[in-house]
Amino acid sequence: MTVVARRYVKKFSAPDPGDGFVGYAGFSELCKDLQSIIDVLWLSGTPSLQIPFLLNVASEFTRYIVSFPPSPRATFVILRKLDKCFASLLCGQDIDTKEPLPGFENGLRAGMTTTDMVRCRSLVEQSRILVMEVLSSNTEETDDADLDDGGESDTDNDRDALSVANLGTGQGSTAWVEDDEARLSMDVVRVYENTIVQLGNRLGDTLGGKIQIGIGAEDHPRPDN
Repeated sequence: MTVVARRYVKKFSAPDPGDGFVGYAGFSELCKDLQSIIDVLWLSGTPSLQIPFLLNVASEFTRYIVSFPPSPRATFVILRKLDKCFASLLCGQDIDTKEPLPGFENGLRAGMTTTDMVRCRSLVEQSRILVMEVLSSNTEETDDADLDDGGESDTDNDRDALSVANLGTGQGSTAWVEDDEARLSMDVVRVYENTIVQLGNRLGDTLGGKIQIGIGAEDHPRPDN
């Protein structure tokens, strides 16, 4: 994270020929470095290391995302990775494979403390609001970093389907613009969706209120424990 932080700061300072660090040219480039950090932490299999550092990555992400032009693909790649990590650490098993995580042989005591979960929930809520605000702006960065997103986002799939459906009609671009906000909302609703469920299971009503599943959505009941 030190290298990422230094390159982030260099983005806003005058170039120094004697400094080996170059500022980030775009958000997708920064996200590529964040992806490497998240992957290394996940492979470490050490909850006591993973939890504080992943929370720090999620916290810094909320600072970085507002400092660059929107980069939807890079944004959702990182958020999906963080979502899997947090949700898995909250339940003690890989949410995809259902296999127990290293360090959880004696139950969830090795996982997040209540303090960790409260901080995680705050970051989740903050991130969902920021993503909607940032990606709703008119300026968009070209997503050209080599990020492994494990599959296309809903936005990518919808764009491709819409282009095919309107091929030859001359209305593809117009239809996409009209539905752009709705499709963006669909992707934003899924930000940290697995983490939200697991936080609901672990915290119950400790923090009061009910978890908002979507931006501006009605309250939904928490899943049963």
